[in-house]
Amino acid sequence: MADIHFDHHIALRVADLGVDCLRINPGNITREDRLREVIAKARDLNIPIRIGVNAGSLGKDLLRKYSEPTAEAMVESAMRNVELLDKYDFQDFKVSVKASDIFMAVAAYRDLAGRIEQPLHLGITEAGGLRSGTVKSAIGLGALLLDGIGDTVRISLAADPVEEAKVAWDMLRSLRLRSKGINFIACPSCSRQNFDVIQTVNELESRLEDITVPMDVSIIGCIVNGPGEAKESDFGLTGGTPSNLVYIDGVPDHKIENDDLVNELEKQIRAKAAAKEIQMAKDEKNLIVKV
Repeated sequence: MADIHFDHHIALRVADLGVDCLRINPGNITREDRLREVIAKARDLNIPIRIGVNAGSLGKDLLRKYSEPTAEAMVESAMRNVELLDKYDFQDFKVSVKASDIFMAVAAYRDLAGRIEQPLHLGITEAGGLRSGTVKSAIGLGALLLDGIGDTVRISLAADPVEEAKVAWDMLRSLRLRSKGINFIACPSCSRQNFDVIQTVNELESRLEDITVPMDVSIIGCIVNGPGEAKESDFGLTGGTPSNLVYIDGVPDHKIENDDLVNELEKQIRAKAAAKEIQMAKDEKNLIVKV
């Protein structure tokens, strides 16, 4: 994915070098003749284009018209390029209208969703650091995804890009749009817990990131909510005295002590994940045979 600004010759060059997609910023590549060259190159090489509008780099004429970045200004910027692509009969594109302000971005995407049929690439741009940016992204993109708006997402954090991908996956998994990996259900710290829930869950999340089979794992420190959550999980742990109780597929299975708890849980969760993966493969094979 090549992110192109100001100089359209760069877009032409990287297209020849084999990029998979071109992002064009309408705010700083505005001349129609230059955009026409990019469109022609993209058509010749079968490369899709993303019209990438950003509140921080709107065209000067739009800033004069609206005085400041607004949702309306971003949508107008996007539609100018959509109409240009339509003019040259190029339909292999998607659009983003990103802003660091949640309300502006959500309003722009909702407006744009009613105007075009092409895919929308969602993002709260320059959202901030790991914690604050995650919260802003979850609120803004979550609201849009719950409305059925959006086809691809980018989480923009001032953090390791790996964290961006993790946050995106967790967001999609929470909205049940994706089902890859473990969905942890865990309680906060309180006086009822029979083991250190926070340390246990953080350790397990870190150790079990490689598991891709979809699973619900509940780690609850006491018997108040523990059994109820465990009965709805693939693997559940309910804190108890003197021993904690493990549930498998919602059914009480065996007890486990606090000694070496994380290592034991990791081993048992991995075993359950392997068993579930085998069962899923069998179910898929049987479905294919029936069809």
